Amino acid sequence: MGWVPPGTQTLRGYRRAWLLKDVVAGIVLTTLLVPQGMAYAELAGLPPITGLYTSVLCLLAYAVLGPSRILVLGPDSSLGPMIAGTVLPLVASDGDPERAVALASVLALMVGGIILLAGVARLGFIADLISKPTMIGYMNGLALTILVGQLPKLFGFSTDADGIVAEADAFVRAVADGKTVPAAVTVGLCCVALILLLQRFLPKVPAVLVMVVLAITASVVLDLAGHGVRMVGRLPEGLPPFTLPHVGRDDLGPLFAGALGIALVSLADAISNATAFASRSGQEVRGNDEMIAIGGANIAVGLFQGFPLSTSGSRTAVAERAGAKTQLAGVVGAALILLMLVLLPGLFRNLPQPALAAVVITASLSLADLPATRRLWRQRKAEFWLTIAAFLGVALFGVLPGIGIAVGLSILNVFRRAWWPYSTVLGRVPGLEGYHDVRSHPTAEHLPGLVILRFDAPLFFANAKSFRDEVLRTVRTTTPPPREVLLAAEPMTDVDTTAADILEELDAALQERGVRLVFAELKDPVRRKIERYGLTRTFDPERFHPTVEGAVAVFRAESGAHWAAAHDDGAQ
Repeated sequence: MGWVPPGTQTLRGYRRAWLLKDVVAGIVLTTLLVPQGMAYAELAGLPPITGLYTSVLCLLAYAVLGPSRILVLGPDSSLGPMIAGTVLPLVASDGDPERAVALASVLALMVGGIILLAGVARLGFIADLISKPTMIGYMNGLALTILVGQLPKLFGFSTDADGIVAEADAFVRAVADGKTVPAAVTVGLCCVALILLLQRFLPKVPAVLVMVVLAITASVVLDLAGHGVRMVGRLPEGLPPFTLPHVGRDDLGPLFAGALGIALVSLADAISNATAFASRSGQEVRGNDEMIAIGGANIAVGLFQGFPLSTSGSRTAVAERAGAKTQLAGVVGAALILLMLVLLPGLFRNLPQPALAAVVITASLSLADLPATRRLWRQRKAEFWLTIAAFLGVALFGVLPGIGIAVGLSILNVFRRAWWPYSTVLGRVPGLEGYHDVRSHPTAEHLPGLVILRFDAPLFFANAKSFRDEVLRTVRTTTPPPREVLLAAEPMTDVDTTAADILEELDAALQERGVRLVFAELKDPVRRKIERYGLTRTFDPERFHPTVEGAVAVFRAESGAHWAAAHDDGAQ
């Protein structure tokens, strides 16, 4: 049997009892989709209508392709600055909105293609390239970037600055020069406060919808436009137009570079959200199928004047709380948005722009995770500094370089742990089975003449020399001088050719000192590699023991040594 779209499978098993719940959830979801879609479009530097086009097409596409029953896709606050950082530098100096839309649509097609190909090739592990500490730092930096970038709109003016430092400086200068529109900042701050208060004390109330209704009412009653507050205005009437976007050849390189970063963040966000909601509903996470669906949704929106999208934890949570059972809830939401565009395109014409800024600002605050940052400081200082470095990368160099810095830091952290892994001497602790770290058990007993050493990493070209130096240092500093070094090799999951050569050099250096190197608990695949490298020329089979206990027993039988307590002089 050929491939069957997940939406078709859901439709075949659909229950009549779900229909009312999906319809209600779709109506509730629409109240969030519309204002957020417009706000995140402006965050990306695009006309508000493109946010609605994106919302409609991604909901319909995911309903057909998506494996999750309730996951909601759409414009995302974390992608907005990345889209703007990619598109706006390519837009002409006059800020042509049609060119910006075309660039954003091509960007969506590229992102969709990348994610789709990654899903077909089963490359879901790419999402793991960003570690949690670096993602926390990246999101904290992103939250600050969004906040600073939205302040001018909240205060009723605009700036031309680029970069968080320049934007902050331009904002302060504009405020000092008296460019603030009092009515705009009043509306904006009231909208922010209203959303935060409702989310804090009445979480079941649709805070954004309440704010939008009150903001439109205030705009009409108080004539805010007459007081200098800019409005969203009438949206274009009609259905999303099918469009094949055209851009210059010179634009493709910068767009593709941005698409790679956006695809990575979208992928990591999608997998984490899919995992979280699947675990709550008892569903199985199908990461590669999710990637195919999200890639397909991006391609769909790219053909209808949309921009790159991702999953939304907040919107999915709203759908879940509203009782959504299947993707029909998203289809209902898309249908209601289409009806609004056809029948009521002027519904949001009196919505103040500062209200949209308030939506984005409150969303940015949810991206920041200061408690997790503080927790990293208490738990592991090295990962805390990784978080700070990722934060500074975004704040000082921009969103797109920031994601590159975050990925680079994550990869470097992996290599750092492999380059300088933990190693320790083991001893016997009376009353405890096995052999234990003498750092954790300073009174552990030792056998004079034997050092039991554990190196907690695969042995490869980058750490082989540090391993050799650690062994030689331990031999030099142990009293009395050892006759044998027993390597507890169970954590050593690999040995490459460079490490094999260094092992041979180490063995020769130890033999000059009258010290024998033996192995215990070496895994069979690693043992076979050592044999293939030809190390058995110098390492005879008697040097390999199946267990540490067996190797210790052989040493005791040959030497007659007895267990002794640790001494103040550092004997092991």
